[in-house]
Amino acid sequence: MEIPFRIFLVFALCGGASAVLFGHRAHNPGVEEQSKSYEYNTSYYNVLVDHFGFANSDTYAMRYLTSVTHWDHNGGPIFFYTGNEGDIAWFCNNTGFMWDIAPEFKAMLVFAEHRYYGESLPYGTDSYKDKQHLDFFTAEQALADFADLIRYIKSTVPGASNSAVIAFGGSYGGMLAAWLRMKYPSSVIGSLAASAPIWQFTGLTGCETQVQIVTKDFRKASPACAKNIRKSWDVMTKFGKTESGRQTLFTNLRLCDPLKTSSDVEGIKSWLSEVYDNLAMVDYPYAASFLEPLPAYPIKVVCSYINKTEPSDDQLLLDLANGLNVYFNYTGSAKCFNASHAATGDLSDEGWGYQFCTEMVMPYCSDGVQDMFPVVKWDEAQEAAQCQKTWQVTPRPQWINLQFGGKDIQAASNIIFSNGQLDPWSAGGVLESLSDTLIAIIIPEGAHHLDLRAKNDDDPPSVTKARETEKTIMRQWIKSYYIDNKTNFMNNTNVKL
Repeated sequence: MEIPFRIFLVFALCGGASAVLFGHRAHNPGVEEQSKSYEYNTSYYNVLVDHFGFANSDTYAMRYLTSVTHWDHNGGPIFFYTGNEGDIAWFCNNTGFMWDIAPEFKAMLVFAEHRYYGESLPYGTDSYKDKQHLDFFTAEQALADFADLIRYIKSTVPGASNSAVIAFGGSYGGMLAAWLRMKYPSSVIGSLAASAPIWQFTGLTGCETQVQIVTKDFRKASPACAKNIRKSWDVMTKFGKTESGRQTLFTNLRLCDPLKTSSDVEGIKSWLSEVYDNLAMVDYPYAASFLEPLPAYPIKVVCSYINKTEPSDDQLLLDLANGLNVYFNYTGSAKCFNASHAATGDLSDEGWGYQFCTEMVMPYCSDGVQDMFPVVKWDEAQEAAQCQKTWQVTPRPQWINLQFGGKDIQAASNIIFSNGQLDPWSAGGVLESLSDTLIAIIIPEGAHHLDLRAKNDDDPPSVTKARETEKTIMRQWIKSYYIDNKTNFMNNTNVKL
């Protein structure tokens, strides 16, 4: 059993959210889709495969989605979503904040797909064939795609030539939104970078910080739950040493595939760790279906099954399975738990695995003392060897810091960094304002870019306040842009700027 790279889940909402599970349950009417049905046009733009060389003149069809339903054709603003590691339609349908505020700002919406994901494959079915075809799979090339698409839209869409453009993105997409403003300040007047861990790289943030936040979230829900999860690793190791023990793990954990070796058991531990990470990211205050269909505050629900005092080893495994059932089978349709994935198929663990092995090197470790996870040491050499084996490439751990400035980004301007304190990825985020124009917004009750999700009656006050602050700042950016460019948009519209 092979467990994929720990995928960096990037969330945003064109309406709602999603999640994963197994087991048998009675119908629970509490889970409802938070996503809405949004209408958009699908288009394609031919962009260069290599923006930075002159020997390769290949192009590919980059997919992008647009909505002009509420756009003021007399220069109204453009809200531009920088696509992450997955199908752009999924992100479009999960970034409700942009859709919610488009009427208020009279904005055009654009959702641009990241190269090598979804339908935007530079070499079609050969895109992942070998490292030569993958050599153009970088954040830098993707940012150039976005900048070129913005230029194309402004030069070809009547009424858009003088439009102010603001970038939006969540998670990896949030990183790209921030970097787009840094690298191409003439393309976007500002960026909202939600849950964007631009500092989750070598030498910038400790590798243990992410799991400590996850542990804190679980302890808050139930101290006994976090304690039992920590105990479960030794239990699985013990059972994994014998064939009969592995059979018990297979049966009690309701797995789809048998565990043939102790290495398979280590894979299960890695998979479970990823599930707990994901639960912390999507610990939303209402039922949602971002990674998988989940109830409100899913950590609390999962922990309600894993909170016994000193359970036996067998009972603990059964309790874990009941907890997993909340994540993988809340809809009641799964027959067993598939340990080959821990999130929706709309996200590409294959693509992110390659990015992790080249420039997106985000160290990850746990000690089992300050956190509830098994002991995992970060070994750069070992990771590099695995990347060579899988992709025949060697990671460059310092490249992102060199390319985008690390923590020395004060020369940039007009970026909002929003982070929820429940979100594990906030560990690598910008948590304090760096200047009057590099602004940090903290959402105490927020999970992974909750502010980008569609508004909901169960939203905590802190995210409602965050969204209002974000809108106020964006109005200021837009007003300054139109004044500086002496356009007529403000005089011919009732947008409150």
